Amino acid sequence: MRVILQEKVHNLGSIGDIVRVKDGYARNFLMPRGLAVAADEQNVKRLEHQRRLAAARASRLLTEARALAEKISSIGVTIKMEAGEDMRLFGSVTSRDVADALAAEGVVVDKKAVLIDEPIRTLGVKAVKIRLHPEVDSQVTVYVTKK
Repeated sequence: MRVILQEKVHNLGSIGDIVRVKDGYARNFLMPRGLAVAADEQNVKRLEHQRRLAAARASRLLTEARALAEKISSIGVTIKMEAGEDMRLFGSVTSRDVADALAAEGVVVDKKAVLIDEPIRTLGVKAVKIRLHPEVDSQVTVYVTKK
């Protein structure tokens, strides 16, 4: 029997795969648990439609991420922090600080997308990586100044 997997099944396949299994396994285990549906003509058409929608959505998200990456790379943000005389900060610049500074410039990104390799603890200019999409990264220039 051919079935379309609705969930990832160990040693069988992942979501959306069409696999051939024994009739009893499909009827007694996979289907009652909602792990699979029969691969009839209607379900296969529905799966193909869902794949087309997902591909179109992924393409749109990638295009939006590339446009946002160009915008981010063209701007720089200034973060004012308390610092001592030796240019060391009292604390550090976090991903939240960078995300808030970008939001003030009109670019909204999630703080989890801001990737700071090591904590910024000194005044100066730093390049911070922003991951907008699994395939799209950008860099923003962060100017850390004294308050």
